[in-house]
Amino acid sequence: MSFFGKLFGRKEKETLDEGLNKTKEGFLSKISKAIIGKSTVDTEVLDNLEEALVSADVGIDTTIQIIERIEKRVEKDKYIGTSELNRILQEEIEAILVNASDESYKDFELPANKRPYIILVVGVNGVGKTTTIGKLAHNYKKAGYNVLLGAADTFRAAAVDQLTIWSDRVGVPIVKQAMGSDPSAVAFDTVKSAISKGSDIVIIDTAGRLHNKAYLMDELTKIKRVIKKIIPDAPHEVMLVLDGSTGQNALEQAKQFTAATDVNSLTITKLDGTAKGGVVLAIANQFKIPVKFIGVGEKIDDLLVFDKHEFVDSLFKL
Repeated sequence: MSFFGKLFGRKEKETLDEGLNKTKEGFLSKISKAIIGKSTVDTEVLDNLEEALVSADVGIDTTIQIIERIEKRVEKDKYIGTSELNRILQEEIEAILVNASDESYKDFELPANKRPYIILVVGVNGVGKTTTIGKLAHNYKKAGYNVLLGAADTFRAAAVDQLTIWSDRVGVPIVKQAMGSDPSAVAFDTVKSAISKGSDIVIIDTAGRLHNKAYLMDELTKIKRVIKKIIPDAPHEVMLVLDGSTGQNALEQAKQFTAATDVNSLTITKLDGTAKGGVVLAIANQFKIPVKFIGVGEKIDDLLVFDKHEFVDSLFKL
């Protein structure tokens, strides 16, 4: 039985397995080296395992938690050998993810009582934000929803052009204005249009800047304020997009954005191009914000719902 929801199956699981290949190969080879020649899990094995986790960008704090959990299990069950370490490590990593967030997503389903459902997408330029929005639009449309895009990143001409290309490719409408327009005005028009069109979901792109955090905060606050004038409980979701291949830099971006605005979901992209996919664990554990989607390839269907069990299963799959 697949642990993915009704929209997922063998194809999506194979995509996930393939997308995590680089991380898995590096991760499992380091674990193998950590236990080679050992018959029991001793201090040296744990030290080597700690090094393997850190090198996979699991992060110092999360690594320490995992090692401490394993130490307790070894202390309790003296008979534990290195042959059991993979299973124990897999269980403890999954436990870390479960404890990081109670949220669990199985498909591209929207809350029944929120229409239109408004997602504000944030993230620095280059993380795959616009591509993620296009893929989200594709998946939500495939799930049967009426989707509307809003091009509120008006400070970068390419951002509007790229989102327009995605709207054409996916076959969903877009609201946009001239470059340099007020982003909050675009957001306002987008939401008004969504109500008149009967849209189910609105995905609004925003400018990706971090060099001036105060300005970023002011801009996002203004966008949210004008949206609330139309729908008081919106935006329903502020999604932060992070580039998983940047490792610790993604953690730093998460720190800055979560300080600047109320992020309540995460999408981590480009996991297929890195051996440091362990950063997903670090981000989920450190910020206690649910990872909702992960990007594991360039194809339009390579944005997957993040399933904690399936992620860990793919990470350890031989």
